[in-house]
Amino acid sequence: MNPLEVLRFALRGLAADKLRSGLTTLGILIGVGAVILLVAVGNGSAEQVKKSIQRLGADSLTVSPSTSGGGGGRGGGFGGPPGMGGQSQQQRTGPRTQARDLTAADASALVGKAAPSVKSASPVVTSQSVTAGYSGTSVTINQFVGTTPSYFAAANKTVASGTPFTDADVTAGTKTAVLGSTVAEELFGQVDPLGKRIDVGGIRFTVAGVLKASGSSSSSFNDPDSIVVAPLSAVQATLTGYGGLNQVIVQATGADTVDAAQSEVTEILNQRHGITGSAAADFTVSSQASVQSAVGESTRTFTVLLAAVAAISLLVGGIGITNIMLVTVTERTREIGIRKAIGAPRGAILGQFVAEATVLSLIGGVLGVLVGVVGSRFTIVGVKPVLVPSSIVLALGVSVAIGLFFGGYPANRAAKLRPIEALRHE
Repeated sequence: MNPLEVLRFALRGLAADKLRSGLTTLGILIGVGAVILLVAVGNGSAEQVKKSIQRLGADSLTVSPSTSGGGGGRGGGFGGPPGMGGQSQQQRTGPRTQARDLTAADASALVGKAAPSVKSASPVVTSQSVTAGYSGTSVTINQFVGTTPSYFAAANKTVASGTPFTDADVTAGTKTAVLGSTVAEELFGQVDPLGKRIDVGGIRFTVAGVLKASGSSSSSFNDPDSIVVAPLSAVQATLTGYGGLNQVIVQATGADTVDAAQSEVTEILNQRHGITGSAAADFTVSSQASVQSAVGESTRTFTVLLAAVAAISLLVGGIGITNIMLVTVTERTREIGIRKAIGAPRGAILGQFVAEATVLSLIGGVLGVLVGVVGSRFTIVGVKPVLVPSSIVLALGVSVAIGLFFGGYPANRAAKLRPIEALRHE
């Protein structure tokens, strides 16, 4: 019996019970679709975080109060530029020292002859989830940032309309603000916000400018454009108080001097905070390269975990194929006996049932690929999935392998039936 005849018998056997075959195929479809889609979600999440990190710029460093070692001042939980989160650190380990807050004086000390690789150092205080209002409309701002004018260049923030505030505004404590594009749109709609006054906790801030939209997130919780930037002194006086800084954003003189700038910043702050010998530092200095490496590692682990969970669905689908094929062999025992009695070789019987299992898994795999590809066109929990071609090939290959593997035992059982016993079966 040639392979085409074996395949014809297999398709005829599957068509005999279309509902059973369809339900068995559905198990493989769900497994393959889940693997492709979840890997795409994990990859999309990694790309989204990567873009968020790159948004700060390749020549920037972030100095944050440490959450370990010597402890940290107010805002020690922040480890990246506003809106990012997470951190990679360069810090010494050793005995605890009396923790000191990061201050504006620390930021000022980082710019000068002692740090030739540092272009600017911007002190940052942040008030989370602030409500702002204008003419009866209110909006929750993810981050209200108090800083200095150098922040805009260091954090790669471009003013699309209006102007940023100045050093004179910081000195005078002027209540002026630059709005993120999301805040401007939600508060003012089509109205020009420049020169308008918004109410923030009972304090009036005048809108001086609007930032260019980053367009990198569809999730309102992680929206980098849900931000307001104002003079440091004005934010401290009205929203955060005069405690320690949340962070200092340092801009190196170039991407090639980041490592030198990191060493200079660490040395200066060690001296100012009295960190000597093996004492643990009460601050961390992180570069975007180190942050991206750490985040990349965690997102890879996350993607593998998602793929492993989805692979369980494929395993369940394979077990379903075994179960259905065993039932099929039992129901068709008499048919098998008749075919063997009239001369059908053992290989033909074995091939037919293996072919049935493989066709089921192949059809389910192809449909699962289609479901996964179509599903990846939609945003899922704020993440735009990014297809990984290798996951498509792997999932489809595994589905076929499952058909061969899990269909092997029922097929072998059918092929071993003795004709006389099969013919006696009722």
